[in-house]
Amino acid sequence: MPLLIIGSIALDSIKTPFGEKKEILGGSAVYASVASSFFSPTALIGPVGKDFPPEHLDFLKARGIDLSALHRMEGPTFRWGGYYEYDMNQAHTLETKLNVLAQFDPKIPEALTASPYVFLANLDPELQLKIISQIKRPKMLAADTMNFWIESKRDVLHEVIKKVDFILMNDAEIRQFMETPNLPLAASRLLKLGCRGVIVKKGEHGALLFTQEEHFSAPSYPQEMLCDPTGAGDSFAGGFMGYLAKTNDLSPENIRKGVIIGSVMASFNVEDFSLDRLKRLKHKEIMQRFEEFRRFSRFEALLEEHAI
Repeated sequence: MPLLIIGSIALDSIKTPFGEKKEILGGSAVYASVASSFFSPTALIGPVGKDFPPEHLDFLKARGIDLSALHRMEGPTFRWGGYYEYDMNQAHTLETKLNVLAQFDPKIPEALTASPYVFLANLDPELQLKIISQIKRPKMLAADTMNFWIESKRDVLHEVIKKVDFILMNDAEIRQFMETPNLPLAASRLLKLGCRGVIVKKGEHGALLFTQEEHFSAPSYPQEMLCDPTGAGDSFAGGFMGYLAKTNDLSPENIRKGVIIGSVMASFNVEDFSLDRLKRLKHKEIMQRFEEFRRFSRFEALLEEHAI
């Protein structure tokens, strides 16, 4: 089934202990769209400026991503600059230039308003609400956010969460938003706001899924190659949503598989700067790594004679 993704498109300048790159392709919607394109037809909506390199558009088109509703605007493209130290779970922002993102007024073409699967990547929650008002009863609607919106637009973000099926946050964000260090308690409070499910992204420590009925813990991948964690959470979200759109199955069992697929895509993303690892990624590698996740997280029941 088709998947619609709306969010930021960026040019990033990033420094990690393993190198430095300037003006590379980034943005929450880009990472999510590329990850989802391995599984499902994907349409991307976001703003780009006149300076956005055409080779990046060519790459996205080559992935089969529908760019027909891209907002091409006057002015420079959104830019983010930051660095990571050896604790790669923590990004340090050096520079944020909203540029055309500050004037972004998302308009969803009629042909895409009935998209059955929709992911609202990191955006101003007021824009997320505007998008939600334009789409027609999707089968699955999920949203992401960040600490900046939690600090500046908490009340609006509450309204977004009431209208989506799943909300995705990292562990620091959910603790901040729900004002508790206890992740299960924070997720329970989010569920009471009205969403059906909460996914807590824990970086190198895996991911947690909470619904009213169950809790599922996805393992981390024993990452030997770690170059640039930028976009890992967005790649997770794109893999998760793309897999659900592909299978069109929202059973609890399949949602758990989707969480693992999201973890697989994030684990590949961090192995190089920007989208470079996903550019080289093959479907057989995804399947092999999924099997690795399954193998190292499986254990058998205690035998009766060994029971405690």
